[in-house]
Amino acid sequence: MKREELELYLHIPFCVKKCNYCDFLSASGCEEEKEAYVRAMLREIQSYREEARRYEVKTVFLGGGTPSLLTCAQTEAVFEYLNRVFHIAEDAEITMEVNPGTVTPEKLESYRRVGVNRLSIGLQSVHDKELKMLGRIHTYEEFLATWQQARKAGFENLNVDLMSGLPGQSLEDWTGSLHKVTALEPEHISAYSLILEEGTAFYQWYEQGRFAEGEELALPAEEEEYAMGEAAIQILEQAGYHRYEISNYALPGRECRHNLGYWERKNYLGIGSGAASLIQNVRFHHVRDRQEYIRKLTEPDVNGSGKAIQSAPRQLDVNWEKLSVSEQMEEFMFLGLRKTAGISRKVFAEYFGKEIEHVYGGVIQKLTEENLLEQTGNMLRLTHRGMDVSNLALSEFLLDEACTETEEL
Repeated sequence: MKREELELYLHIPFCVKKCNYCDFLSASGCEEEKEAYVRAMLREIQSYREEARRYEVKTVFLGGGTPSLLTCAQTEAVFEYLNRVFHIAEDAEITMEVNPGTVTPEKLESYRRVGVNRLSIGLQSVHDKELKMLGRIHTYEEFLATWQQARKAGFENLNVDLMSGLPGQSLEDWTGSLHKVTALEPEHISAYSLILEEGTAFYQWYEQGRFAEGEELALPAEEEEYAMGEAAIQILEQAGYHRYEISNYALPGRECRHNLGYWERKNYLGIGSGAASLIQNVRFHHVRDRQEYIRKLTEPDVNGSGKAIQSAPRQLDVNWEKLSVSEQMEEFMFLGLRKTAGISRKVFAEYFGKEIEHVYGGVIQKLTEENLLEQTGNMLRLTHRGMDVSNLALSEFLLDEACTETEEL
């Protein structure tokens, strides 16, 4: 039987403390809660044993939160169940997010034993003053110690996260981070620009005026933030990294396969509280509250026995949505165009049964005339300028819900 490709994402919602900029589903937790959460996650994994037969897992990604807060025994139990239930390809990319200050040589050896072959290290900045302001729990020296331990443990595929546009950050600060990190020669660098999200400490500080011009933590001006973006492209390309997505750079052949799967709309299954999935054009996500997640997977049924494992996925999902053809087209465009390679006319026609110009001809012409989109043979992609204003450009591909023409496939 030929199996379909599948990606797995496992959400570990625990962290030492919430960072000031973070709006991810994460918070601190006691050891008892972590153990209960892992046990619930194992039950969820087991619940997919029937459906898993039709898939081959090509990538696994443990994110959070801080997955490296789990003990070796907890991590090994998770992978034992994953291998018991799913067929994981021999060449699967298996990534684990780790934070400096939460990793030990013993944990790294454990990761290697269970098959983790890629680490994503949350650095954000090489400047301790910026790390403190961000609310990170580590210093740059502690990051370097984690880095050296990872290399010593044999990890040959490492990503480093960096952030620009920070309060009080200068262009010189940002280029300093880029130069120090590229000198380490990681295989992959994610270079994100700060976004102020509601519900974060940063957003509260912003409303209080602490990020205003003239303040010590003033946000970089628009021109300076643009210069930071340009500096990232130039410095990283000179160091041998190619930009393959708006915020991601890699050495040749070291692109993150898991994230590419998201942008190419491959099937992915999310496991854990708040985890999202896309399976056969059905999008769904689990309950966000981790205590409710634990309860739903451990509460007894009406007969007093354990809840029927087969029912667990349905109990956990709070929102099921079968994507319309219009929604599939929208996602194909605004996810695919995040990649610097762009999207394929041929693939669009094969998938949707009509030429892309039949649906998006006017938008393509408009963005091309505005120098935001370019066409090279079979491919459509955002220009350099289009990448700079990607949110604006990509929003053009949202279809009018009142239009039903695209449903006739």
